[in-house]
Amino acid sequence: MRGSIYSADGEVLARTDVASDGSETRVYPYSNMFAHVVGYDTNGKTGVESIANFHLLTSNAFFGERVMKELKEQKNIGDNVITTLNYRLQKTAYEALGNYRGAVVVMEPETGKILAMVSKPDYDPNTVSANWNTLISSEKSELLNRATQGQYTPGSVFKIVTALEYIRENPDYESFSFDCQGSFTNEGYTISCYHGNQHGQEDFNTAFAKSCNSAFASIGLTLDRDKFRRTCSELLFNEELPVSIPYTKSTFSLAGDSEDSLAMMTAMGQGKTMVSPMHMALITSAIANGGVLMQPYLVDSVENYTGDSVKKYTPSAYGKLMTAEEAQILTDLMEGVVTEGTASRLSGQSYTAAGKTGTAEFSSDKSKSHAWFTGFSNVDSPDIVVTVIVEEAGSGSEYAVPIAKKIFDAYYN
Repeated sequence: MRGSIYSADGEVLARTDVASDGSETRVYPYSNMFAHVVGYDTNGKTGVESIANFHLLTSNAFFGERVMKELKEQKNIGDNVITTLNYRLQKTAYEALGNYRGAVVVMEPETGKILAMVSKPDYDPNTVSANWNTLISSEKSELLNRATQGQYTPGSVFKIVTALEYIRENPDYESFSFDCQGSFTNEGYTISCYHGNQHGQEDFNTAFAKSCNSAFASIGLTLDRDKFRRTCSELLFNEELPVSIPYTKSTFSLAGDSEDSLAMMTAMGQGKTMVSPMHMALITSAIANGGVLMQPYLVDSVENYTGDSVKKYTPSAYGKLMTAEEAQILTDLMEGVVTEGTASRLSGQSYTAAGKTGTAEFSSDKSKSHAWFTGFSNVDSPDIVVTVIVEEAGSGSEYAVPIAKKIFDAYYN
């Protein structure tokens, strides 16, 4: 009989109930809340139900008990899987996203543990089989895990990547100076700052904190595009991600012979670049962890049904995405976003925070944009990374940052 799935703090996320006639029903006590990350076990398997399937259908009960049950032709009870998921953070993220479409990922940068993963619109895993035909034909794509499979224009959260390339090519980046008049034009192509804001005279830190499109468009023209592509590859664009559940690769398409207008757009996070919330969480985790990305994981341990330990998973490094010095520079830039920039709602809390907002236009109708935030808390010794996307909401500072704040608050309170 299939074992149960638990949160790290002991909540039952999936179990098997047996009726008096011996029929079994897979039950998900929290219905939609953990739908995409825990998954389902009917019409195929997804989420933890899929990646931990072997353990859930393997029994490490006491040997004598297993033998006796086999002799009586009774089912043995499969092992239980304890995930890395934190019920309180998952609940907070789920409720904070509300009725918006989008996704939230919460990770521990030091270990790679995934603490929460929310995707909306969602579905009830208890009724997947009954509603299957409706779900697979739905235009809302409820079955799609937007956290890992969603592909979004990154908007200004991509300025983290552009900033890394700029400091690599310009060790004297602190001497950067730009006078923002609200827009930047090159060969007839104009990039405007959000709402045409005129930021005035800026150094590199200020341009990043204020998320100045004009400054970053100008930076985009100066970058070596082949080196930029190489840096993006090192940050896992166009590469496989170290993620155990289904995901979609992020794409970066700027090349040496690309038009200048595309270079300008790409540098500020528009253009053809596409990324998933999970991927942005991984990049942010590497920054928070001194440049080293830890292997993200969802299963913490396995126990038999009486609670005896079977297997314990431990953190392991995936690889170094950048130097410790580069990670520190990016951390300082992202801290400026909170202290004097677009994520100021996170300043003055019981914890410190660093991050980057994004307001990503995704169609020719510039009135619509996705709201982004990615960042981490307790800057000197980071505790958690939070990445948020809210589809078609508006600015990142107005819609994504408040969601992240609720999650940080829940973690510390």
